[in-house]
Amino acid sequence: MEISDKQHAAERAVEYIKNGMILGIGSGSTVNYMLKQLARRIEVEGIQIKGIPASKKSEKLANELGIPLTTFAEHSHIDLAIDGADEIDEQLHLSKGGGGSLVREKMVDSIADYFIVIAGADKLVKKLGAFPLPVEVVPFGWEVTEKRLQKLGCKTSLRYQEDKTFISDNGNYIIDCQFETIAEPEKLHQEIKSLLGVVETGIFANMADEVIISEQGNLRSMKR
Repeated sequence: MEISDKQHAAERAVEYIKNGMILGIGSGSTVNYMLKQLARRIEVEGIQIKGIPASKKSEKLANELGIPLTTFAEHSHIDLAIDGADEIDEQLHLSKGGGGSLVREKMVDSIADYFIVIAGADKLVKKLGAFPLPVEVVPFGWEVTEKRLQKLGCKTSLRYQEDKTFISDNGNYIIDCQFETIAEPEKLHQEIKSLLGVVETGIFANMADEVIISEQGNLRSMKR
């Protein structure tokens, strides 16, 4: 069976996981491959780790695979976080949140000693912005928050799932913001975060320590 680029990058990232680590588990299809490979390592090698998942979907899959989990109540320190991305620019700034777990992902990824992003080459861009930027907002008054976002120069769309308003793992809404390009990710992040009603943005600026990219089976690593 042919191995996809996502799977190839995920399997390389699993090699970074060492015995005794507290692992930050991101979310998304690439992370799902990582979890399956990690489960094999646990079964074959007997390595002992504990994971803190960034989404309910990742938590469910980890439990199904028999990967031990823990919480921030028990461990406030993460040795290594592994996550995917929707876009990765030339400075290794990320756009994330296509799956709606951006707040939890940022919580997990931001406190890790080392944060690895795994992706196929299709996620690499010169500038962020082609993929709509997810912004998590509180449900109360979301219409007002949306108008404030539009004043920053983007087209907005409240996210739906199966004809119903999408609800994040934290009980919030997601507004997807389409900018033509995001030339200054850090600045835009701060501008959006300053808006009343905004919980978090999907801009992960200056967070990734290493990006592992697979393109047609060829791996390469980029470090910040």
